[in-house]
Amino acid sequence: MKSINPKEVKTAEFHALLLGAIAPRPIAFASTTDGEGNVNLSPFSFFNVFSAKPPILVFSPARRVRDNTSKHTLENVIKTKEVVINIANFDIVEQLSLASTEYAEGINEFIKSGLTPEASQFVQPPRVKEAPVAFECRVNEVISLGPEGGAGNLVICEVLLMHVSEQVLDEHGKISPFKLDAVARMGGDYYLRANGDCIFELPKPVLNKGIGVDALPDHIRNSSILTGNNLGRLGNTEVIPSEEDVETYKSEPMVDYTLNKYKADTPKLKHELELLGKKLLEDNQVQAAWKVLLLSGQV
Repeated sequence: MKSINPKEVKTAEFHALLLGAIAPRPIAFASTTDGEGNVNLSPFSFFNVFSAKPPILVFSPARRVRDNTSKHTLENVIKTKEVVINIANFDIVEQLSLASTEYAEGINEFIKSGLTPEASQFVQPPRVKEAPVAFECRVNEVISLGPEGGAGNLVICEVLLMHVSEQVLDEHGKISPFKLDAVARMGGDYYLRANGDCIFELPKPVLNKGIGVDALPDHIRNSSILTGNNLGRLGNTEVIPSEEDVETYKSEPMVDYTLNKYKADTPKLKHELELLGKKLLEDNQVQAAWKVLLLSGQV
């Protein structure tokens, strides 16, 4: 593995490596106003949520690497202490990209990008009407991380009001990732569309205490077929199926077929059972996978 000391390479080079590695990054599509009320709109991928009570979002307009100048958004939030953080989706990603153009001070990126300003209720900057979600925020603090080009400036924003389009809500009133169709930044010119096969479910180990990978039977833990993800899913199980459950599972059609087809070839039988267990894990049938994999240790 290559090791890189940030003090031994150019800032631009290390900056590109950082953005390539730390991805995907959500995007704060920030609308601000200057002291005279002129509107600015710009995206920032150094962004995330940091607290729920109080509700805190943080984004970072970094100083430009090439000439160490600051961005209009940073200057505006320091002056006015207000910002609207809009969440962009795939429908407006091209317009978001256009708004990132470094237009001269006073140029309205809403007009340049063709997006519609919608009046906010608690702050002066307008929100993006086309954005599925928007947060009206008060800027509590701006923390400079350094004086040189590439240095970030943490803009700590307290959410005063959240706007959510009903079109992205599911039947339970929660935001559906499929309806949201969010976009995120990768390195270089690459983006990520968070939809389709990119979205998957993974049970959280919050309400249970899994046995851990270290507690898996040796033949499972040392399998050459199962991946680290497969082992992690098994390790998130609280209780291993009993011998009786495993014995009963032999009558399942696919298991019975496999046991009979390869009964004369023990290595092949073990291999096929592990493949079946892996498939069951990837289909989220964890208990069934456990029984098949335990059977593989009996052959």
